[in-house]
Amino acid sequence: MDTKKMARRIREDLLSLGDEALRSSTARFFREEIKCHGIRSAPVRKYGTMIAKETSGQSKEKVFELCELLWRGGYLEETFIACRLTESRAKEFEKADIGLFQHWVGSWVTNWASCDTFCNHSVAMLLDKYPENIGVLKNVKVTGNGSGGRCSHLVLNMINPLSRFNNSALFCFATDGCDNVVGSGGAWADSYTRKEILDAKISIVRAKKEFDSYTALKAINHILPAPILATNVNDVYVLSCGYRLSNHLANQDEPQNNLFR
Repeated sequence: MDTKKMARRIREDLLSLGDEALRSSTARFFREEIKCHGIRSAPVRKYGTMIAKETSGQSKEKVFELCELLWRGGYLEETFIACRLTESRAKEFEKADIGLFQHWVGSWVTNWASCDTFCNHSVAMLLDKYPENIGVLKNVKVTGNGSGGRCSHLVLNMINPLSRFNNSALFCFATDGCDNVVGSGGAWADSYTRKEILDAKISIVRAKKEFDSYTALKAINHILPAPILATNVNDVYVLSCGYRLSNHLANQDEPQNNLFR
């Protein structure tokens, strides 16, 4: 496969599917400047599946080479095709692929839509297969003027994925009871937190961009109290599946809300 020719063909195909009115209206969903062809999500997914089938006989290396070109192109829909092609090779993922994924995120992921599509699918699939790679991703560059810690930031980033499952919850807490903010031992979210935070008119995208997870989660009472334990061992992540949990932290000013005392 000539990957450059294939990348050109994909762009030509997408250009033919584009709509000028949709191209203009798409920009209002982004704070950053984006390039797009103006195609709705469903046709892009359908086209991406077709290209994945067409390239199924190629090596993973060739397909990833094509993905690199699509990422470099910078068009929103082309990044979605790159994500679909990467997902299609999940069974062939190797531990070392985390390096390439980091390169793509650091070099070419410039908007929330490409980030969510890639990280919630391809990166998640790689981590599911090689969970030890989570340590490679723990270092982040903090921007903005928000407040929060490792645990609350992780929970904020998991709100959207959790909403796709019924009766699931994630608890993240620091065993020394300090998640970088006084009185915060960590945070939690479940399948219904996304609705809660949107009903409260809080922008998840803005909170993530400003690293303001504590403020966002505190507003809907999803911060875990502190202290938890009188020792500093590690951060603890607990994923609960199959149970509908009620929020016992409805009034966080009450001392009895310290569930870990």
